[in-house]
Amino acid sequence: MDTSEYARFQRPGHRVTGDRRSQDRQHRDGVDVVHAIVDDHSRLAYAEIHDNQQAATVVAFLERALAFYAQHGISTKRLMTDNAWQYSRSRQLRGMLEQRGIRHLKTQPYRPRTNGKVERFHQTMAREWAYGLVYQTHRDRAQALPHRLNHYNTTRPHSSLGGQPPISRVHNVRGQDI
Repeated sequence: MDTSEYARFQRPGHRVTGDRRSQDRQHRDGVDVVHAIVDDHSRLAYAEIHDNQQAATVVAFLERALAFYAQHGISTKRLMTDNAWQYSRSRQLRGMLEQRGIRHLKTQPYRPRTNGKVERFHQTMAREWAYGLVYQTHRDRAQALPHRLNHYNTTRPHSSLGGQPPISRVHNVRGQDI
């Protein structure tokens, strides 16, 4: 599990318009924080956009993510995160993981490759969703996330899965493919 930040915007920037003079460098709209979690075996991903990275937001996100995975027949035994405060120091998160019997693994500091699957997911989503298409506002970009996430999980081939999408591994885990 990890997060990635994307700047909010009210109109297309110079990458789209080609006009750097129209940029308002003083006015900042904030950031959208994409919380994401990727299943280690199937690569099935779950993501949501929030305004912050606070512990309460992380715990609520994780509860919805665990429900999403449970609907797909995936039980969670371990959760790997980096050492950010909202993961490593949160009593709420620790309590929730203990209650559900989930072991919390933390990466070594300054070693993002340890959590490589979710890091790669963020890289792919940045290229194919956040910056790969032209959006009029950050709200348009946010509305496109569910469709892109569905594409990622059900259609997009993954080289690590032999050219199959993550959902193909989920069906096999559930014993639906004989």
